[in-house]
Amino acid sequence: MSLPDITLYLLSESKTRPMAKILMIISAADTLTLADGSTHPTGYWAEEVTASHKVLTEAGHTVRIATPGGARPTVDAISLDERGGVDAADAAGFQAYLESINTDLAAPLDLAAVRAADYEALYLPGGHAPMADLADDARLGALLAEADHRGQVIAALCHGVAGLLSATKEDGTFVFAGRSLTGFTDEEEKQGGLGDQAPWLVESRLTQRGADVRTGAAWSDTVIVDGNLITGQNPQSSVTTAKQVLAALPDA
Repeated sequence: MSLPDITLYLLSESKTRPMAKILMIISAADTLTLADGSTHPTGYWAEEVTASHKVLTEAGHTVRIATPGGARPTVDAISLDERGGVDAADAAGFQAYLESINTDLAAPLDLAAVRAADYEALYLPGGHAPMADLADDARLGALLAEADHRGQVIAALCHGVAGLLSATKEDGTFVFAGRSLTGFTDEEEKQGGLGDQAPWLVESRLTQRGADVRTGAAWSDTVIVDGNLITGQNPQSSVTTAKQVLAALPDA
């Protein structure tokens, strides 16, 4: 999927929406331990970061990038070639956009040093990498819990929804239990993801924690909005997820 021509949409949005600060939280992991114990190279998914960042910034909003430890995130090489179902033209476009935001990617904020109150929205793109670090990052969990308590926009996309698993209440229950959401499905993982080598399945884990997981057809552009929580199913949902964030941002 190519980066869309969203000029007219963004112009109309910019006339009605104040400018917001959005924190894009990207995994810092570059490997994932598979079910058989082997190490698999990973990182963030190029389309999810680039398409989302483009929609949000071209609407006039400020996007800051944060990672655990302030480490430079790694792009998953598969997300830039045909192994990931990405044709050469799209891959070139994603790569060019990543180069245009290289300064921010090279020196991200340290996740441990950010405050939810400083942003209007938190945005978690995927790639398998969040399964390796964000899913059990206590600082992220505290940040998400605070943002949800404040009613701030929280968006997660594809495997990025694994980061939501980090949010646990004092009594040990899942912050997003009972909430409607979506994410990379078990079917998609088996069809075009890691298959049986996945260390665990995002959809199944969220369901086990008590989330009301709702999915569309495999590889469909599916986005679920439940109050301040916005989730997209897969890379095909990147633009729609970001547009839903634009629509959910506060008016003042």
